[in-house]
Amino acid sequence: MNKNSFWQRHPLAIIVLAQLCGTSLWFSVNGVGLSLSHDLGFSEVDLGRLTLAVQAGFICGTLFIATTGLADRFHASRIFAASCLLGALINAGFILTAAHLPLALLLRFATGLCLAGIYPLGMKLVIGWTPKHTGAALSWLVGMLTLGTALPHLLRGSTLGMPWEWPLLGASMLALLGGAMVHALGDGPHLPPPAGRVRLAEGLAALGEGRFRAVAGGYFGHCWELYAFWMLTPFLVYREIERLAASTDLVAWLSFGIIALGLVGCVGGGLVSRRLGSLWVARWALMASGAICLAYPLLAWAPPGLLLILLAFWGLTVIADSPQFSALAAETAPRERVGSTLAVMNAVGFALTIPAISLTTSLWAMQGTWVLWWLLPGPILGLWALRRLANPVPAPLRQE
Repeated sequence: MNKNSFWQRHPLAIIVLAQLCGTSLWFSVNGVGLSLSHDLGFSEVDLGRLTLAVQAGFICGTLFIATTGLADRFHASRIFAASCLLGALINAGFILTAAHLPLALLLRFATGLCLAGIYPLGMKLVIGWTPKHTGAALSWLVGMLTLGTALPHLLRGSTLGMPWEWPLLGASMLALLGGAMVHALGDGPHLPPPAGRVRLAEGLAALGEGRFRAVAGGYFGHCWELYAFWMLTPFLVYREIERLAASTDLVAWLSFGIIALGLVGCVGGGLVSRRLGSLWVARWALMASGAICLAYPLLAWAPPGLLLILLAFWGLTVIADSPQFSALAAETAPRERVGSTLAVMNAVGFALTIPAISLTTSLWAMQGTWVLWWLLPGPILGLWALRRLANPVPAPLRQE
């Protein structure tokens, strides 16, 4: 029996578990945010800057991938594994520099660079191994990205009473595991072989096509809301815990639960997409999360338990559209340049997370829950962009 037969019989499971492990690096510092505030005197603005550094690194990394054609010139599994290894080492190195904010920001930026070799390449691996029902398959991938984002809060909750360095080391160990899994799996058989050099303009070329441009517009609006909400989740939970006069130990556990519910939203949306299509799921998820974003500040007086439930529904819906946007983009992008096109779309979308995170974290102390209305333009403009997509998008990648 071929030594790789086990891995190749279950490629989707291997990829999504590796994605879970690799993306635990993304919000690893946010998971210990309260400890950093207590031990090192970090403010909400400082924590926001650390998150922005990761986003900026991810954007630069995806642009580098698109400019050089790295995602389409080399094997995706090797890039993924190397990025996990480097990301794990850099994330562990943050422990040594955390007290020096400029160095800490530099290492978080470098972590973002590594994540650019994990998330977009994970999407390409899924497309390469499971070309049928791309929306459902990508729902598992993005669901694991969501769970990976929530994982640092779980690591912090399970290590309460221990130094904050331990959850960071745990995230690095998980990233090493994820890289090893994908390295053992290798690339899938359903994509073209590595291509030649790709220019950035080629990655952007798909924006000239109306249907892809509409999908990208919806994705950009989704990005404006998503990461700022994830950044604010511990702040929102802490507010309700204080009103309940409960132990602040609950903040990490509840933050994990709220963000992790996105896995259910992604997988559930993927199942629905097989019947009603990715476009239907993307529209309804964007409408639902936008409605909660609008309503939450107006209900800030409500009982804390009710608001925590509302946050749970927001966590469920805010990411459910993401895999469907990725599936729609993969279906409308040039097949031979799908890696570069997705990288460019990711870069633009994540660039929009920077002003959203910066606005909300800098204004939180002054505006409280009203800062959530700064996120409303995302769902509104995203739905406006999708208005031109009245018919199902063709699915050439679903053909064998």
